[in-house]
Amino acid sequence: MNSTIIVALISLVGTLAGSLSGILVSSKLTNYRIEQLEKKVDKHNNFAEKIPILTARIDMMNERIEELEHERTHC
Repeated sequence: MNSTIIVALISLVGTLAGSLSGILVSSKLTNYRIEQLEKKVDKHNNFAEKIPILTARIDMMNERIEELEHERTHC
């Protein structure tokens, strides 16, 4: 075989290997970033679910404080 053809084949193999490894690394990084975003969304969703519960509890505490203040002023 001609040395030029051998060099071209080695270059082709190197180029393919480099491209495939770049694609794999990029894919892993993209998957990692997606997982991190999903975790942030899960945290946000959990917090959003708790807000109505906290609001209801605050309302109950405010009502109880008003009752106690009313009892205190009438004693």
